[in-house]
Amino acid sequence: MSFAIEVPAESVPLSTETLYKILQSSTSDDQQQVQTGAQQLQNWEKTPGFYSSLQSLYLNYSLPVKIRYLAVIQLKNGVDKYWRKTATNAIRPDEKATIRSRCLQSAIEEPDHRLALQISLSIAKVVRHDYPHDWSDIFDKIINSLRSHGTLNGNPNHLYGTQLVLLYIVKELSTAKLQRSRVQLQYVAPEIVNVLSTVYLERVNIWLTAIANQNDDDLDKYPGCVSQSLLALRILRRLIIAAYDFPNRDPRIRDLWGSLLMHFSEILNLLGSTGGKPIEVNLSSADECTKVEAHLIQITKLHLGVAKSQPAGFALLPDAVYLAEGYWSIIKGFSRNYGLTTTDLSTGKIGAHGDVEEPSLLERIALQGLLILRACAKMVFNPAQTFKYQRDEDKEEKKLAKQVMMDELFSAVFAAEVMQTLVTKFFVFTSRDLKEWEEEPDEWEKSQEGGGEDWEFSIRTCAEKLFLDLILNFQELLVPPLLIYFESVAKLGNEDVMLKDSIYGAVGLAAPVLEHYPETGFGSFLENTLVNEVQIQQPGYNILRRRAAIMLGQWLPVEETLNRPLVYQIFQHLLNRSDNLNDQVVRVTAARQLKNVIDPFEFNPTEFEPFAVSILQTLLDLTGEVELPDTKIAILATISTIVCRMEQSIKPYADFIISLLPALWNQAGKEYLMKQRILGILSSLCAAVRTESRGYHPLVLPLIKSSTEPNSETGIYLLEDALDLWATVMVQVTSEGISPDIVALIPNLFPLYESLSEGLRKGLEITELYIHLIPSVMLSYTTSLLGALVPILRDANREASGLITSVTELLIRYADNLGGLPAVTELTQTLLHSQLISVILSGLNDAYRTHQTPGPKKISVNLDGVVETDYFNILSRLAIADPQLLFSAVAASSYIKRSVPYFGTRSRATEEILGSNDPSAEQKMSWLLTEWIDHMDQITNPASEKLNILALTSMFSTGQPWMLSHLQSLMDKWINAVTNLVVDVSLDANVVENRDSLVYNDINALRSEDDTPADERRRLLNFKDPVHRLDIAVYVREKLEAGIAASGGMEEFQSEWVTNVDKDVLAAFGALGIM
Repeated sequence: MSFAIEVPAESVPLSTETLYKILQSSTSDDQQQVQTGAQQLQNWEKTPGFYSSLQSLYLNYSLPVKIRYLAVIQLKNGVDKYWRKTATNAIRPDEKATIRSRCLQSAIEEPDHRLALQISLSIAKVVRHDYPHDWSDIFDKIINSLRSHGTLNGNPNHLYGTQLVLLYIVKELSTAKLQRSRVQLQYVAPEIVNVLSTVYLERVNIWLTAIANQNDDDLDKYPGCVSQSLLALRILRRLIIAAYDFPNRDPRIRDLWGSLLMHFSEILNLLGSTGGKPIEVNLSSADECTKVEAHLIQITKLHLGVAKSQPAGFALLPDAVYLAEGYWSIIKGFSRNYGLTTTDLSTGKIGAHGDVEEPSLLERIALQGLLILRACAKMVFNPAQTFKYQRDEDKEEKKLAKQVMMDELFSAVFAAEVMQTLVTKFFVFTSRDLKEWEEEPDEWEKSQEGGGEDWEFSIRTCAEKLFLDLILNFQELLVPPLLIYFESVAKLGNEDVMLKDSIYGAVGLAAPVLEHYPETGFGSFLENTLVNEVQIQQPGYNILRRRAAIMLGQWLPVEETLNRPLVYQIFQHLLNRSDNLNDQVVRVTAARQLKNVIDPFEFNPTEFEPFAVSILQTLLDLTGEVELPDTKIAILATISTIVCRMEQSIKPYADFIISLLPALWNQAGKEYLMKQRILGILSSLCAAVRTESRGYHPLVLPLIKSSTEPNSETGIYLLEDALDLWATVMVQVTSEGISPDIVALIPNLFPLYESLSEGLRKGLEITELYIHLIPSVMLSYTTSLLGALVPILRDANREASGLITSVTELLIRYADNLGGLPAVTELTQTLLHSQLISVILSGLNDAYRTHQTPGPKKISVNLDGVVETDYFNILSRLAIADPQLLFSAVAASSYIKRSVPYFGTRSRATEEILGSNDPSAEQKMSWLLTEWIDHMDQITNPASEKLNILALTSMFSTGQPWMLSHLQSLMDKWINAVTNLVVDVSLDANVVENRDSLVYNDINALRSEDDTPADERRRLLNFKDPVHRLDIAVYVREKLEAGIAASGGMEEFQSEWVTNVDKDVLAAFGALGIM
């Protein structure tokens, strides 16, 4: 039946019939109908009754399965999007209740397993949101259903449906991030475990007995018992791991643990009796044969899960040590047939050792066993730390568990046996390895890195981790036999490549331990053996070449005395593509490991220079040869490390590297991680060649522009690296190197300020670099710049505030240098119009009002002390330029005053200032100076302290009453400043030559060989700074005289102001000799 929608999708009313037709349309073969139906379903998502109608349709068993299936999928997606109460257009409570009332029974009775699965997933998501508040009886109903259908005479289909629902509910709650969900699971777990254990034990005993006795009757009588026991086991596994912090304390878990251990042994013996082949007798299908094997995997996952998440509980469960030893027996048995049984590589072609096979069941169990042993080792040698409160009982159990494992499992004999097996059996290549080496070199090489969690899926990498655990903790026991192995195989006459590779691998892994054993003699081995072995031209020696690269990458960072030029020569040889034995795996491995060789502190660029061109050429060529983005990125990381560590020595090769990067950039396409590495290399090169980086601007600046454009796709991924490159360019560019393209990038800065993250910090740093480079141009952008920054300053954190105020202070300093007082006056008008002065005064006024209103109910100021200093630094710059300018700016600005509750006593003057809604300019200056002078004691930076003293002194010269009234406080600050800053610089003991220690007299004395053009610009600005040009004592004398004259002369000054100064303060000030 075909159905065509005649009206626009938005106008179709919702009803059961129309919904059915739309679902039918969505499953049509006509793509137009599918699109129209999907659009209508999307339009109905927010319509009340939509999801309950979907449920009604999938409950109708007479409808086609594909219609019902689509209805379930739509409902499940709706639960994801709209079930949460806080979701926009959330499903109404009455509709939720309707859905909840019908969904559980529908899942239990659903005959189609595909639909049952989707319904179960939907129920699990609902339970995560609604249990226990809105669906408190869900577990009671599930447990009742398990009891009803879990008997041997129960309905097997209904039992399957109940188990499926429970499985996904447990999975959903156990993976929830909220602790509440886990606590709820812990509450219901004991009863579920009790019921499910019975179901599991009854079913597994039936089919185990039937298989052992070759009896089909019981299997025919109880169909599906294998599937039922497997589902029960999957649920029990998740419950025990997620819901029991101390599984060893629960008798039911202990009993079940013992039964599982017995079943594991019985199933393993059954499979072993068939030679590891699938069991076919007595089972109805190959699927059920696989499910028998799946029981083993589930039990091993349970063992591993408990060992990792509840290590103490694992150790104290019944027969834990016996279990670990049993796994080791399996591992040893498996090791006999693991790896290549022959070292005959005469075919000359790696990969000629058979087809790649999927891991066998025994291999999967052996891998789980290695992981369990590693979890046990971690329990003993590196137990997980926790902030969770631990009772005395918990601590004792943890201590006992560690002792049990150490005494009964990790004995000296056991550790030695494990190490020998790991090194001689599991470090050896398998036929699968060699086949993948040839057919998928990129993928195989990457898989051998063992980074992240990949090691958990490979026998060899897992064995390497366990070996490291043992060698680190049993050094005295294991190092001597390892060195004996090493000495016996490290001979040129020994052509057993596979054995050599495994022993060399162990010696490389143990490098951090073996470096403390001089008898290792790795330096001698390098110069006499390894360098010759990598040159042997025999089939199979590419295996040893790969191992040589890895060994050197492991030893160079820990052994300082190795012959590094020889190592570089070896890597040059391993990266040579013209040598047939240097296949892609060998060269990529060498490229990766070279990073570890170059990176150590002991690296000497001079030693590497003879090999630089050849190695860099092969690395860049190799980047274009490999296909995996991760591999390309790893090689580029090595190139970046070389560029960084070579520093200025990279200059002769910089043009060569730059010439090859555009092709790599184009190859990268949308592989942005690769492009990040390229930007990093460009940044390192620009820093290395310094001012000569000007020649790279035609390549670099367009990349910066495209990566920092607002709303650009590349900016999402490359912004941080592009900003680093931009900053490097600005640091190294000279005034002669300024181009229109550099100036054209300025507008790209403003959107960065809105990010309130790393982009803001880096953007402001680049802004400062621009101000130093082209101050006149940046002053023309002041309106736009401050318009973008002031809104951020209102709520900025300490770091952002510091950067914004630093930019503002720089603008004032350059305006003063370039245009004097007229330029500063013009900039001050911009500061006023942008509300920056108002923001500063609002913050300072909050601080003042807080400090003036002590008591339990005073307001809490948000202004950080460092930020307050930055605010006063800006006002200081204006005051030093012209005190009248600051007075006018304060008078013209408005600021927000918060209401301050206070229940103590304040001075009348303070009350007048705080209570005035429209304070006069004098009142503003009065509270501002009070807060300013009080804050001086909190300024710890000598330069900032002097800057603020100069500003206050400059304002004193006006002779205004609001300034002179603070004479005693000012004298106190002058005394401290002169005492701290003025020192005797004479080298003659009989001559006193006092001088301000912050005054610079020789600009060349401040220069350094490593200074960049940006450093030089900062130095020139600082050399002109009043802080470094004005002698504090001389300046105080001049401004004090001006203030006295402005106040009416010395006589009036003394009678009006000096009489109010404490005599001790006057005496101390007089001792300075200023007046």
